Amino acid sequence: MELINNEEKITRALLICVDTGSYDAQASMDELEELVKSAGAEPAFSLTQKLPRAESATYVGTGKLEEIAALCREQDIDLIVADAELSPTQLRNIEAATDVRVIDRTTLILDIFALRARSKEGKLQVELAQLQYLLPRLTGKGIAMSRLGGGIGTRGPGETKMETDRRHIRRRMETLRSELAEVEKHRNMLRRRREKDGVITCAIVGYTNAGKSTLMNTLTDAGVLAQDKLFATLDPTSRALRLPGGGSVMLIDTVGLVRRLPHHLVEAFRSTLEEAAQADVIINLCDASGDEARVHLQVTRDLLDSLGCGDTPVLTVLNKCDLLDSTLLPQEFDGYIQISAKTGEGIDRLLQAIEDNLPVRLHRVRLLLPFAKAGLVSVIRESGTLQSEAYTAEGIAVEAVVDDKLYAKVKEHLV
Repeated sequence: MELINNEEKITRALLICVDTGSYDAQASMDELEELVKSAGAEPAFSLTQKLPRAESATYVGTGKLEEIAALCREQDIDLIVADAELSPTQLRNIEAATDVRVIDRTTLILDIFALRARSKEGKLQVELAQLQYLLPRLTGKGIAMSRLGGGIGTRGPGETKMETDRRHIRRRMETLRSELAEVEKHRNMLRRRREKDGVITCAIVGYTNAGKSTLMNTLTDAGVLAQDKLFATLDPTSRALRLPGGGSVMLIDTVGLVRRLPHHLVEAFRSTLEEAAQADVIINLCDASGDEARVHLQVTRDLLDSLGCGDTPVLTVLNKCDLLDSTLLPQEFDGYIQISAKTGEGIDRLLQAIEDNLPVRLHRVRLLLPFAKAGLVSVIRESGTLQSEAYTAEGIAVEAVVDDKLYAKVKEHLV
């Protein structure tokens, strides 16, 4: 159900933030503005207040709250979005003082995820995260029980669950966890099959809107949705990628990251993220044209560390280099792979780097197999990449790509 607009009227949002100095408030507010746009609303105004800590009852100070209420009346504000995770008390008090619906950063991100989810697993994960967030906020009737009644921050199952009791929600959460466990069991089975078949995987991870889907499409013609929006892609996509040496790997596109990603989402999407974490090679893709490149790279590194990827080769790749002068890149970025997924610049270097970091070495070979060893053709077809075969008077002429183990079996027949 589409609830972005109300009677064709674009939702006008006021963004508020308490800057305690614990993080870069301006960068976080810039990101919040992009999140609001991605949800389909118009970020009309933003207000930031410097405080030692957020007010426990109203988030902002009482004077600032009066200023917010006046601005909402004068500027026809439909929605207030706080750049933090608010308590039920803070939500209730701000709504009472302003007579405007209030959502927080977590609700906004959950709403975008509900909008973007396409696969069964994605929808299950989003619903579980929404219910985990909703459960402690069932504080009573009235405005606190109807906050998800219409507009931004209302998509997905949240709006249908608001008037159910805690027992019903907990029961639904158990059902969701069971269904997700079945999906994860199926994914683990597919992963074990890939490992058994010797399929090598390469995962693209990185900040949202870094160009992961565009890179996926450039490398594999995957047809993944690529838009200038945060979280345009939510469900992981896998495609075969051909490497310069003739071998191939399975390339996996993953959900994007943001700073201060709600822990409900990290937990719900952990199985999806672990799919990337267990890849043989990881591409940490970053938008080099943005001012926050260092921060974005660190956000991804921190997540990979938390998932235990210390021994996996990680290629740091700077995307969108067509938008800036590479000589202006910080010196600390020297040695990183510079590409433009849009123009194709640097893609050859990236493919070579992936090949150089594979856990097994691939050999491109030309063989002349005696007819007595024709069975090796079937072995190559199953365990390697058979590029061509031709029957001649001397034997079977074969061109193939094989790994070290298979190479040892066929090297005596090299042409």
